[in-house]
Amino acid sequence: MPEHANPPVELVSFLEALSEPHILCDRDYRILAANEAYRAKWVGQPGVSPVGRTCYEVSHHYHVPCDQAGESCPLQRSLRSGQRERVVHLHHTHLGERLENIELTPIRGAGGALAYFVEKLAPLPVPRSEEHVHGLIGRSPAFLTMMGMVARAAPSETAVLLQGESGTGKELVANAIHRLSRRAAGPFVAVDCSGLAETLFESELFGHERGAFTGAVARKVGLVEAAAGGTLFLDELGDIPLSIQVKLLRLLETGTFRRVGSAELRQADIRVISATHRPLVEMVADGRFRQDLYFRLNIFPIFLPALRNRCEDILPLAEALLARVAGDRALRLSPAAIDWLRDYAFPGNVREMRNLLERACLLCDGDEIEPRHLPTGEPDETGWSDPEMDEKSPLTAAELRDLAQRFVGSRRALARRLGISERTLYRRLQALP
Repeated sequence: MPEHANPPVELVSFLEALSEPHILCDRDYRILAANEAYRAKWVGQPGVSPVGRTCYEVSHHYHVPCDQAGESCPLQRSLRSGQRERVVHLHHTHLGERLENIELTPIRGAGGALAYFVEKLAPLPVPRSEEHVHGLIGRSPAFLTMMGMVARAAPSETAVLLQGESGTGKELVANAIHRLSRRAAGPFVAVDCSGLAETLFESELFGHERGAFTGAVARKVGLVEAAAGGTLFLDELGDIPLSIQVKLLRLLETGTFRRVGSAELRQADIRVISATHRPLVEMVADGRFRQDLYFRLNIFPIFLPALRNRCEDILPLAEALLARVAGDRALRLSPAAIDWLRDYAFPGNVREMRNLLERACLLCDGDEIEPRHLPTGEPDETGWSDPEMDEKSPLTAAELRDLAQRFVGSRRALARRLGISERTLYRRLQALP
């Protein structure tokens, strides 16, 4: 038995006095002590203590340490660094599986070697609405890494830039950061930058005074003021016109703005989170996006993984989304449909999954979703056919690639110019050699 198998009584007493769940582990992952707050949330056999068991067995029901099961192990990381480590894990609790923010602190023995590890667990609440809860489901390493970054960013006032493909849930993540922040009681105001015409952008963002321009028949409060005390989420950041970028930069640097048609300087009490699927670095190099604004917004970047890189999340996410879109029907996925979902690349990510499941619900007359209710890319007797599948573009692959590289504007704008949907454009760009 190691000399530190029986930890100091003073240390155990200190943990017991803490209101947050804490456990004390040794170098072999063995739980040496667990305070009352931890025991209250632990899911185990009645009358059985977690003490003496391994942390990975108790928290994850694993038979091997987390790092051997494909997750990031804070204890192993602490052994290597000798420092405090933080990760987000999916733990079994009395409320079911919950995302937990893990903070592990190493404690050295009399000889200077790492002897104990104090692990603090804090639930990582996700946004409370059903729509958002169902959008933030996952257990894959990529998803947990992203949520770990969310947990780090949320308590601060730092500007966050969310980057990822369309449909990965950037607004959901932005809302999660807001809900976990000190501004959670304030408003969360989302701005679709791609949906605003340049002539209206400044007025929508900063507001205007009566008579500021033709049609301004009354004073209008802008979205910056509407977000006071809360979070302003700038979606599709790359679509902000250059003329507005300089005014947004001034807002971020000074915390002040003016309504259109007013000389009065106003204070802005907001936190800014922005998102884009566009290559901002390339846009900066091309002069389409201000470098100073990019650096100001990209203080804490968070990358959202594509669904095809979250294979472990496809089934639980599909089941949660199916329960939502099925309404009162008790629909389930057949084994063959599950295989189809796992094999599909999901170029539209989570948004596409929700849409195809909603359509499958309409096509299914029974209780089980089958592959025939899911898209094949070819018209069939179920009526599933994408009218855009047969669209013939007048552009060759080389011409489409050249146009996409030269086009100044959003992907949505390019799709409108070509007379096709954004999804079809995405599919064709992905298929380019």
